[in-house]
Amino acid sequence: MKVLVTGGAGFIGSHVVDALVEDGCEVVVVDSLLPAAHESKPDYLDDRVDYRFIDLRDVEALAEAVAGVDAVSHQAAMVGLGRSFQDVTAYVDNNDLGTAALLRVLDSVGFTGRLAVASSMVVYGEGRYECPMHGTVNPPPRRILELEAGMFELSCPECDSPLEPLAVTEDARTDPRNVYAATKLHQEHLCSAFGRETGASVVALRYHNVYGSRMPRDTPYAGVASIFRSALQAGEPPLVYEDGAQIRDFIHVRDVARSNVAALQEDGPTGAFNIATGSPTPILEVARILTDSFDGDIEPVVTGAFRIGDVRHVFASPARARLELGWHAETNPAAGLKAFAREALR
Repeated sequence: MKVLVTGGAGFIGSHVVDALVEDGCEVVVVDSLLPAAHESKPDYLDDRVDYRFIDLRDVEALAEAVAGVDAVSHQAAMVGLGRSFQDVTAYVDNNDLGTAALLRVLDSVGFTGRLAVASSMVVYGEGRYECPMHGTVNPPPRRILELEAGMFELSCPECDSPLEPLAVTEDARTDPRNVYAATKLHQEHLCSAFGRETGASVVALRYHNVYGSRMPRDTPYAGVASIFRSALQAGEPPLVYEDGAQIRDFIHVRDVARSNVAALQEDGPTGAFNIATGSPTPILEVARILTDSFDGDIEPVVTGAFRIGDVRHVFASPARARLELGWHAETNPAAGLKAFAREALR
């Protein structure tokens, strides 16, 4: 099988490439080496892979790259919250327009194979919550005055009772709370429309908090595990937002790469899949695992600071991916994060 991987020189994309090559696939990579993520061409690229360092929006060059491919793993995107709302055009340009250009070219060459798009848990906004009186509820965005007062937990919009966070499933409503999240959901919508009109089989892989080797460091777009790891490397304490009790699901990048191999299997299922471990972890615990695994006596610092675009709790059930894709995470978050404290960042 010949597979196109967009963003295949990046953190997740490069691991997807490795997994596909190991699975016996012929791989073509398209990557623009976006300066926000790459200072130079990475040294971990595989000599057996056909790399095209072009922009997705260069449709003529892209048409040459997609010729003859049987499947596509679409990883290319700007990630993270960014520095300010001034980043909005860059996110939309790279994520939405880049995806549109890819789909346009795939349509022009008559592609009807498997398309796996890298989505994210951020499309859910807040996770799933249950009120003891009103059952499952959808809390509104947290208010700045409450956040400034250190009131981080959510309450029922009907009775103001404390809410219990629960694992979210793929049928939950989507409610993106920041620009990056909005672009990831739009990528899903564009790919779904492409599948309906062309007959291509589309799978949206909703990654949770991915960590592992080759993560970029010291950029505004790095994930929280990378930010904590970079602080430790510099001899500084990890700075934990809010009170550190916010819950996420941390999944190793090799498990994410394996999910793409599973998603691209011929005649496989379509739709959205949570790519998560099912073992959620509070952010402060993540910081402590990393500090305890690192040399020195540095301790995390809980700052009470917050970001408007952040949500309180979001973690997911990976049951559908296990049942329909035959995939499950193999790396336990505690063990994986402990090893990550020693892994090289990009």
